[in-house]
Amino acid sequence: MFGNTTFFKNSTSQLETLKECPLVPPNLVGRLKVLTEPPSFDALEQMFPNLKPGGRFQPSTCAARSKVALVIPYRDREEHLRIFLHNLHPILQRQQLDYGIYVIEEAADIKFNRAMLMNVGFVEALKQHDYDCFIFHDVDLIPEDDRNLYNCPEQPRHMSVAINTMNYRLPYKDIFGGVSALTKKHMEIVNGFSNEFWGWGGEDDDMSNRIRHHGLKISRYSPKIARYTMLKHKKDDPNPDRYNKLYKGKYRFKKDGLSNLKYTRVNKRKVVFCSEESNLCYIYENQEFNTSVNIFSLFTSAFFKENFIHC
Repeated sequence: MFGNTTFFKNSTSQLETLKECPLVPPNLVGRLKVLTEPPSFDALEQMFPNLKPGGRFQPSTCAARSKVALVIPYRDREEHLRIFLHNLHPILQRQQLDYGIYVIEEAADIKFNRAMLMNVGFVEALKQHDYDCFIFHDVDLIPEDDRNLYNCPEQPRHMSVAINTMNYRLPYKDIFGGVSALTKKHMEIVNGFSNEFWGWGGEDDDMSNRIRHHGLKISRYSPKIARYTMLKHKKDDPNPDRYNKLYKGKYRFKKDGLSNLKYTRVNKRKVVFCSEESNLCYIYENQEFNTSVNIFSLFTSAFFKENFIHC
């Protein structure tokens, strides 16, 4: 896939002789200034020449402790995405992670289904690499401290603990939205996210319920470290049925999620849609890295090496 499988196999083989990266990355800075100017994609490509196809990176001096896939549910946020990449790549590289970034775009002009897109990203990322950690990340949240490590502990981690628009306070103790980290095993235990939340709200609380239902606990870093800046954006319309879905969620945990996720891979540049009635997602995936990768031709070749999956 993407013509880079052999490349990564060879690279991984070479890294096997390296010592494991230190538990605490040595080049962390701590508190950061969030960069809010969106560079062009051409400029971004010049900034990060060490990225491999798929937005992939592996440290060259040690063997990464974690193989991390960042899954970004996305629609109509090109400027935010450029800001996100500008800030995140340096942080992730200082953390000495073996990582890839997956942008999952819902192309259809229907209600946004954030949770289904994250399920799709989980499944598709695993088809490419043996990731053991998944960071599900809103594109408008930018970390303010690189000590907020993008890895997965023994328990699911809620990462966006303190957000500027919420006065850096946790709104309620069971929140699991914004940015969250789950291992592959966690996702399999809870059956992924629900596919039934169309429109804003509810899907993150449903995941919180799934976590606790299956005997897991939500972990967090200190709010002094797990700080984020939220980029300005228009609020989506709330899902009026979200509370009903949440109330009945426990009856669907086994049958609603990864177990009933349906989608069809569509090669190259085809406009595709998600169906709310059938919960069916059709995937667009670019297979060329030296040409435009967005079906709307918004992104040039310098949208460089990110994995785009449209559904």
